[in-house]
Amino acid sequence: MGKRRREVRREPGTNNTRKYAVIGAAAAVVIGAGVGAWAFTGGDEAADQADAIPTGPLTAAEVKGAATKFLDAWAAGEPAEAARQTDAPAAARAALDAYAKSARTGPVEIEKGKRAKAKVPFSVATTVTWEKTDKPWAYESELTVVRRAADGRPLVHWQPSVLHPDLGEGDQLVTGEAGTPPIRALDRDGGELTKEKYPSLGAVLDSLRERYGEKAGGTPGVELRVVRAEKPDEEKKADGAEAESGEDDELPDKTLLTLAEGKEGTLRTTFSAKAQATAEKEVAERKKASVVALRPSTGEILAFANSRPEGFNVALQGSLAPGSTMKIVSASMLLEKDLAGIDKKHPCPKYSSYGGWKFQNVEKFKITGGTFRDSFGASCNTAFISQAKKLKDDDLTKQSQQVFGLGKDDWAIGVPSFDGAVPVQSDASMAASLIGQGGVRANPLNMASVIATAKTGEFHQPYLVSPEVDGRSLAKAERKLSASAQSQLKALLTHTAVAGSGAEPMAGLGADVGAKTGSAEVDNQKKPNGWFTAWRGDVAAAAVIQEGGRGGASAGPLVRAVLLGS
Repeated sequence: MGKRRREVRREPGTNNTRKYAVIGAAAAVVIGAGVGAWAFTGGDEAADQADAIPTGPLTAAEVKGAATKFLDAWAAGEPAEAARQTDAPAAARAALDAYAKSARTGPVEIEKGKRAKAKVPFSVATTVTWEKTDKPWAYESELTVVRRAADGRPLVHWQPSVLHPDLGEGDQLVTGEAGTPPIRALDRDGGELTKEKYPSLGAVLDSLRERYGEKAGGTPGVELRVVRAEKPDEEKKADGAEAESGEDDELPDKTLLTLAEGKEGTLRTTFSAKAQATAEKEVAERKKASVVALRPSTGEILAFANSRPEGFNVALQGSLAPGSTMKIVSASMLLEKDLAGIDKKHPCPKYSSYGGWKFQNVEKFKITGGTFRDSFGASCNTAFISQAKKLKDDDLTKQSQQVFGLGKDDWAIGVPSFDGAVPVQSDASMAASLIGQGGVRANPLNMASVIATAKTGEFHQPYLVSPEVDGRSLAKAERKLSASAQSQLKALLTHTAVAGSGAEPMAGLGADVGAKTGSAEVDNQKKPNGWFTAWRGDVAAAAVIQEGGRGGASAGPLVRAVLLGS
C-alpha cells in the first residue's frame, strides 16, 4: 500500500489549483524538491533579513507561501514539519499524528483551491484501512493564514477543522467498530427517513442512532467517524440558555465513511413524511428560517426544518427571544389573576413606563377605550407593560413552568433539545419579559408547545420517539390552566387568527384556528426576528425567521404552509 500510486482527477476549469501528492516514501524527496522550485518571498528568509518585524495585512505571496509549506509537509508525511508551520505546533502535531493512527489513513493527496484573502480552501484524498479492507475517502477543508505578532511570520492558524471541517475542539477521528449499531428510522406510517430526502434530519438521525441503536436491535459495523469530546458539566451549563443563537453542546458522533456495514435496527418516530417534506420545502425557499409542527392532543412532533440543515438546529435547540408570541403565556397569567378579561376595558396607550424604561407599541399605535380582546389581537405591548406593577418578580416564571412546562430543563423528546428559559427578573427586565424580551428564551418547538397548551388547556411534552421504546418519563406540568382562563385565551387566539394581526396568513383555514404574531428585537440587527405560532385542528406549528421583520408577514406564510401540508 505504501508504494501504490493514486490518481487525482483535475476537474475542468481548475488550472489555478496546485496538486500535492504523496506517493510512497520516496515521494517526499520529489515533493521537497518541488517546494524549492516554487518557493515564495516573504517567508522566514524575508523576515530574518528585514530590519523591522513585518506588520499589517498579509500579502498574497505570504498567504500562498505559508499554506504551501503546511500542505506540502502534511502531504509528504512529515507531521512535525507541518506542525511547525502553524501557530499551535503542539496541538497540530498531536492532531496530525492521530489522523494517521486513530483514523487509520494512508498517504494523502492534497489539491489547493483558489485563495480568498487569508483563507485557502483545499481538497484531501486518502485511503482508510481496517484489517484487509481499504476504502477511498475524500473531502474539502480550509485553512487561514495569520501573522505571528512576535516576529511577523505568516503561519497557518491551527484549529481542528483544518484537519477535517466536522472536527471541533477535543473531537477525534476514529476508525473501528462503531459504538452503536446503525438504525433505519421510520416515520409514523412506516416510511424510511433519510437525510438525503429530508436534509434537516441529518444530525437528528445521528442522535437517534446514538441513543437507540442498541435498543433498535441492530449490530455495529466498521466506520470512520467523528467521536465528540465530552464537555465538563460546568461548561455545558455555561453554554446553555445564555447563548443567543446557540452553540450545540450535545452534538452526536458522526459517521464519515462506512468500511463494513452493520445490521440496521428499526426505530419508528412520530414524524409525518408529508409534514416533513412540506417543512423542508418551505424553509429551503427562505433564509434563516426554522419551523416545528406537532399534535396538541399528544405532543407528537410531526416535522421540523431549518434553512441551514447542516448548521445549528434552531428549531429544536435555539435560544432566542420569542417576542410577542410570549404574550400567550403572559395573557394566561393576567386572566388567571383577574388582571384582564377578554371583553373588559384594558389600557393600550402609545407608551408605558416601568423600572426606568419607556416601552412603546409598534409604530406607536394606541387603542382608546378598547378591550383586552382588542389589545391582544393587535399585539399591544403596553397592555402588558401597564400591568407589571401589579405582578411579583417570579409570577411569569411560575406560570411558564407550572402551566406550560417551560424552563425546567426536563424535556426528553428523544434527541437533544432546549425547553426554554423564563428566569426570575425584576424592574424593567421583568416588564420586558411579559412581551417576550428581557431574559426569556425559546425556539419554535417551545412556542408550538405553548400554543398547543393554550388550545387544550393542558401541557403535553413534545416528543419524537415514544417513551415506550426506552422507558423514559415525559415531563409534566404541575397544573392545568384554569377552565375560565383557558376558554378566554383560546378565544383570544382565535380572534387574532380571524380578525387580528394573524388574519392574513390564517385566512381560509377554517374555524378551528388560533394564532399569535411576534417580533423580537436583537442587538446589532437591523430587523427584528419574526415569529408566528398557530394551530389548525389537531396541528400546531411555530416558526421564526431571523432578521425577518414583522412576524405575520415573514413567519406567518411559513406556518400557514406547514399547517396546510400536515
